[in-house]
Amino acid sequence: MSASTKPSIQLTPTITVQGKQICFKDTKQTLLECLESNNVKVDYHCRDGFCGACRVTLAAGEISYPKGEPLAFVGENEILPCCCVPVTDINIKID
Repeated sequence: MSASTKPSIQLTPTITVQGKQICFKDTKQTLLECLESNNVKVDYHCRDGFCGACRVTLAAGEISYPKGEPLAFVGENEILPCCCVPVTDINIKID
């Protein structure tokens, strides 16, 4: 996806994680904030995509980085929930 295109976010994407299904209702929050508000523990040290400590595996679905790609290294199928939002229903794995 090019930096100039901004995907439209599904109205209420569903996040599947650790046997839970969570609705992503507030598009003004990040995926990390949504997980935290639903008592899903994710280790982190920042909120801007610099450190990469919150890295999780995206098993299915599509996310977007609304403020731009993170500066931390992100491997294939990895995402940083501190600075992304789901675009579609997603399934993530937390190590």
